[in-house]
Amino acid sequence: MAMASSHMHPNSPMPLPSLYNSQGRGVLQRSRYRAQPRTKTIRSVIIKASADVRKEYIVIVGAGIAGLATAVSLHRLGIGSVVLEQAESLRTGGTSLTLFKNGWRVLDSIDVADNLRSQFLEIEGQCYTGIVKLTFRPPSSPSPEEVRAVERRILLETLANELPPEIVRFSSMLANINSSENGETLLELTDGTRLLAKIVIGCDGIRSPIAKWMGFSELRGLRAGYVPISPTKVYWFICYNSPSPGPKITDPLLLREQAKELTPLVDRWLWPGLSPPASAGKVVLVGDAWHPMTPNLGQSSCCALEDSIILTRKLADAIKSGPASVEDAIRAYGEERWPRVFPLTIRANLVGSLLQWDNQLVCAVRNSIVIPKLVRLGPVLDHTNLEFELLKV
Repeated sequence: MAMASSHMHPNSPMPLPSLYNSQGRGVLQRSRYRAQPRTKTIRSVIIKASADVRKEYIVIVGAGIAGLATAVSLHRLGIGSVVLEQAESLRTGGTSLTLFKNGWRVLDSIDVADNLRSQFLEIEGQCYTGIVKLTFRPPSSPSPEEVRAVERRILLETLANELPPEIVRFSSMLANINSSENGETLLELTDGTRLLAKIVIGCDGIRSPIAKWMGFSELRGLRAGYVPISPTKVYWFICYNSPSPGPKITDPLLLREQAKELTPLVDRWLWPGLSPPASAGKVVLVGDAWHPMTPNLGQSSCCALEDSIILTRKLADAIKSGPASVEDAIRAYGEERWPRVFPLTIRANLVGSLLQWDNQLVCAVRNSIVIPKLVRLGPVLDHTNLEFELLKV
């Protein structure tokens, strides 16, 4: 994934002319989806015992938010894991993200939320098309929303600091995956390392090699926007998929011209019968590796955090019951999460389309009638009220 991003003082001119249409409204992205059935057959191979194959119980691929949150959740319950990250260090540069109440509920459960709250402002409202402001903490609300923009670097470092240092293994790029006849998975790395894992958790993002191995199609797209972080900072971003990282671009004019040429954002709608399930045996996907969505609801990271704690809880119960229960637990995770993430993916796409209309008459109706008269905070943010069982430490 190629990305251009920056932190800026809020009084500085924003280098984002390409993100606005001729009426001055914020343009987030346009999305298209084309369903892709499973195209890959997962084959089992016979793996002979060898001194150069290291055995691990749980291997997590990807040290992003989903991977680290899953590792921390397991660690809280006394379950060990290994986290493979292809980069040389945590990918802490550049961007930030918005966390809503459901995301903070997960962070509270793994005991890292208060540390983060002390560092980032709580956002009190959100403007739509510069006309209507929704207040996240209305006086009459019995359960006010909690929304904060969090620097990705600090979130990742906070999660990583909760783990023993040997858990995260950097410079560990996946080269090949094979499923054995006994249900274990052989992971071969580009440096020649071979790991035989009982359970593999793919947290390796929208370009996930594990998701591709399971039959999911690759994604291409564009994201853009900006969010306040603190009294002196905002973050802005232009993010798009590319075959290679390419050069770092900081010139605003060059970024503007490049953004005009980018392809639309494509999310993944998990149509039943068309999309592969979240798991194949004891290999399972978490976060964007399974259900990437457009950023219009601010739920991509929140849903990844939900995934991590729900999968951890199911695995912990199954491990106590014995190996035969693990595959059932992983399958149950996918069955529980699908009704949650599938509608959210569609809803995020539709909200983005609504905000991106550029017909003047349609926009006038939207701005003067639809949003001020029909939009209410409760229904808009109802998806953040998800109740789920917390970890029993």
